[in-house]
Amino acid sequence: VRTWPMRGTLHFVAANDVRWMLGLLTPRVIAGSASRYRQLDLDDTIVARSKEVFAKALQGGKQLTRDEMLQPLEQANIATVGQRGYHLLRRSAQDGLICFGPRRGKQQTFTLLDEWIPQTKPLARDEALAELARRYFTSHGPATLQDLVRWAGITTAEAKIGLEAAGKQVIQETIADRVYWMSSDGPDLSIGMESTYLLPGFDEYLLGYGDRSAVLDPADAERICPGGNGMFSPTIVIDGQVAGAWKRTFKKGAVAVEWTPFRALTSLENHALSAAAERYGAFLGMPVAQ
Repeated sequence: VRTWPMRGTLHFVAANDVRWMLGLLTPRVIAGSASRYRQLDLDDTIVARSKEVFAKALQGGKQLTRDEMLQPLEQANIATVGQRGYHLLRRSAQDGLICFGPRRGKQQTFTLLDEWIPQTKPLARDEALAELARRYFTSHGPATLQDLVRWAGITTAEAKIGLEAAGKQVIQETIADRVYWMSSDGPDLSIGMESTYLLPGFDEYLLGYGDRSAVLDPADAERICPGGNGMFSPTIVIDGQVAGAWKRTFKKGAVAVEWTPFRALTSLENHALSAAAERYGAFLGMPVAQ
């Protein structure tokens, strides 16, 4: 399901997780948007009225594009100029009323969450925090408590509650006087692992942490995210380290893959990069031009 579960950012989440994640994570995001709501003259009355309009427009399994969602708001004398329409859509999603539905051509659609996704078991707050901590440290560990805080947009106190509630499902290790957490049941990383990857710009391997120096040399950080503007280049990862950037260009019937290494590569590394590009082409179902 595609929606806004945390940090005010769009994510894909499993259908079984969408409700407890929204319930746990969006209240703090909504509270943090209060000043922006005031700037846009969006008060509680307008938000509640917009949700009524959306519910009526979508009732019966309808799936409407963004423009089709904004039209009934205007008809109800709720202005959508500027970013008002966007914030009303996002707020209804954060409150668990709507979510993204299937694409209609190139356009995204919205639909009612309760009509689109079957009801799921609710989680109590501490249980939800424990599940969040377990999921994060399983998929991102070794990582610090502050990495979880930053990634999920929760408080340090909430992260500590989740970590304690996760119990023996996570373990800790101290490295250079810093405490790191990880799953207590992690895979054996030495068996059958590829060592060279072409990762997309917004992959969690890099963006999932506050301190990225373990995998990205600070001297190369500017080459991955110029000016710290939040736009990350796709990365080459070799033996766990960011070793360069790459880009794709679609041509007639093929995809061209080019890379810019940050250091001299060995012939074996170049061969591994070519193999990674071929895997990417296979995923796209297209031949690769290098």
